[in-house]
Amino acid sequence: MLKTGTIAPDFSLPDQNGEMHALTDYRGQKVVLYFYPKDMTSGCTKQACAFGELYPQFREKGAVVLGVSKDSVTSHKKFEEKYGLPFTLLSDTETKTIQAYDVWKEKTLYGRKYMGVVRTTYLIDENGTIVKAFGNVKAAENPKDMLKEI
Repeated sequence: MLKTGTIAPDFSLPDQNGEMHALTDYRGQKVVLYFYPKDMTSGCTKQACAFGELYPQFREKGAVVLGVSKDSVTSHKKFEEKYGLPFTLLSDTETKTIQAYDVWKEKTLYGRKYMGVVRTTYLIDENGTIVKAFGNVKAAENPKDMLKEI
């Protein structure tokens, strides 16, 4: 996980509509940048829906929410439409940004080891500096916890 006080790595990734987004596009706003393993899975759906429900409160506090996974633009679009998600989902199929944020780790499931995204959330200030970093977050509680941090 990246340390607080460091400049957040910039990125250029497509959203669920195929439009490109860079972290620098959000200068002047707080950014809740959350990394999650996979669209349409139980934990990731709980986390995304909770961010969606609280999104107006994040906006009131001057923050945007960006979700990142290695799923495709098409997968993100289906995820957004199925659950009515009001925020941006970024597709990092090559895992370059995921690796830059140090969330691509070895995981174990039923004794099988594999590489995957560790659920992690960063709070980035208006100048692009990481002010909070939360690893191995609980999916359903993470959005409420992040709202308190802003």
